[in-house]
Amino acid sequence: MTRREGWHGWDTYAAFYDWENARTLGRRDVPFWRRTLTGEGARTLELGCGTGRLLVPMARAGVSMVGLDRSAEMLARARTRARRLPRAARPALVRGDIRTLPFPDRSFGAVMAPYGMFQSLVRESDLAMLLADAHRVLRRRGLFGIDLVPDLPKWREYHEQVSMRGRGPRGGELTLVESVRQDQRRRLTIFDETFVERIGRSTTRHTFSLTFRTLTVPEVVERLAAAGFAVEQLIGDYRGGAWTDDADVWVVLARKR
Repeated sequence: MTRREGWHGWDTYAAFYDWENARTLGRRDVPFWRRTLTGEGARTLELGCGTGRLLVPMARAGVSMVGLDRSAEMLARARTRARRLPRAARPALVRGDIRTLPFPDRSFGAVMAPYGMFQSLVRESDLAMLLADAHRVLRRRGLFGIDLVPDLPKWREYHEQVSMRGRGPRGGELTLVESVRQDQRRRLTIFDETFVERIGRSTTRHTFSLTFRTLTVPEVVERLAAAGFAVEQLIGDYRGGAWTDDADVWVVLARKR
């Protein structure tokens, strides 16, 4: 049996990612990242840029952006979204593995790992590879911004629950049927997703799983320090408030030493 990896499932998810995201996180984090990155005034790499949900607004705000993602389907949607921008403002889009970044040393002034991307690294060795390469591609004193999904291990387990329903991105009716499993030994939370798409008389089921690893803020701080970063700020909301254990937002901002 093939072991689940953090990148599995995202090609299938691509067609529905924006539809679901608009009903959950939406654009709540966009102003935060816009303020943070425009303040840096530096060429920025987004790890796991997906459909361009953050990448394109950052580029529109004048940040020189490069987006990296493993999923060709996600990148195709990011490319379509980026075409709405003037040609000179469009971000560069690169298909690649976030653990082995295909960029020269010291080629970015900032690297961002948005909502949950860090937790798609399901093994400690994956995280160590990413941190080492992020350190390599950042200039000295470059910013590394990380946004974690809070409290994954406390996510209640359930089976085939209807989570969302509404008009789908391709018309017709779309229903998300979701199950959640916890693998406590490996500290993984697995979301088994089925999007049921009804268009006219046709019904199609799109099924995949997404896997995330539990990482706490203190664990991330410890690993950043070991990888050569100095933590600058722990943030508990997208307005810049201080982080606490029960905060709704877990953001870590660090600098390359």
